Amino acid sequence: MSRPDQQASPGPEGAGGPSLAGLIDQLDPQLRRVAFTHASFATRRSQSYERLAFLGDSVLSLAVTTHLLPRLDADRFGAGRLTKIRAQAVSGRSCRAVAERIGAPRRLREVAPDPDSPAVQALVGTERVLASVVEAAIGACFLHHGYEPTARAVVEAFAPEIEAALEHSVDYKSALQERLARRGELVSYEVVSESGPPHDRTFTVSAEVRGRRLASGAGRSKKDAEQEAARAALARIDR
Repeated sequence: MSRPDQQASPGPEGAGGPSLAGLIDQLDPQLRRVAFTHASFATRRSQSYERLAFLGDSVLSLAVTTHLLPRLDADRFGAGRLTKIRAQAVSGRSCRAVAERIGAPRRLREVAPDPDSPAVQALVGTERVLASVVEAAIGACFLHHGYEPTARAVVEAFAPEIEAALEHSVDYKSALQERLARRGELVSYEVVSESGPPHDRTFTVSAEVRGRRLASGAGRSKKDAEQEAARAALARIDR
């Protein structure tokens, strides 16, 4: 395995170098296998992608942040607005879209003990799993190829999601509150459940008005779950 300060070897080219899928293909085979090994596929949890996902989450956040900063005027885009744009660009939904584009479901099935089992088929279609796998792959690429080539590949892979967040930055919570305020109502959010290991939690949150649940949503942070619950509530109100 190469050090993080080493350069990537030539491979499939994206806009500024090897694509994320290309970097994944160049990984040490054992490291690539770990990046796509769900905990249920392994005899020990330490053999799964969870630690790599923990690392990759930070690399993804830094890559997108450093890409956004020079593009956005400091007087118009403060830290709060930048945070919302980044959160939308790297959300679970965005990671799932990237996962599908780079063939993550296929790669998951390739390392599964029984790729045709219903349990595996369910896993490869789960947003939480696909998001974690993308982060794990990014973490593995960072370890093998270093930060710069990995960051370039990440920005290229997430380009549609980044542009969508820039063009249509959506704050569902604010939109829902504005809609309810017209009726003299306030929305509150309650955590319904939490699942997963401490470093890879999934939260389910309900959006409630006067003790009545409008909708619920899940996310990898409480804020993401609240946004999903608000989005679902708006969709229900608009029916």
